[in-house]
Amino acid sequence: MLTLDVDGMTCMGCVRSVKAALEKADPSAKVEIDLASGRVEIEGAIAAPAARQAIEAAGFDVRG
Repeated sequence: MLTLDVDGMTCMGCVRSVKAALEKADPSAKVEIDLASGRVEIEGAIAAPAARQAIEAAGFDVRG
């Protein structure tokens, strides 16, 4: 499981955008997002650099 901390998510629309971007990058991924903490957990074959790129392309910042 890959866990990333994401800045800039302020609403459920943001959550949907991040989830859609990750599922587009890895259609078999299972994505869980906690809006309050900004934590994104991804279970799938996607590597951290590809996940980071997908999230940033959706307009959000990945911490760390």
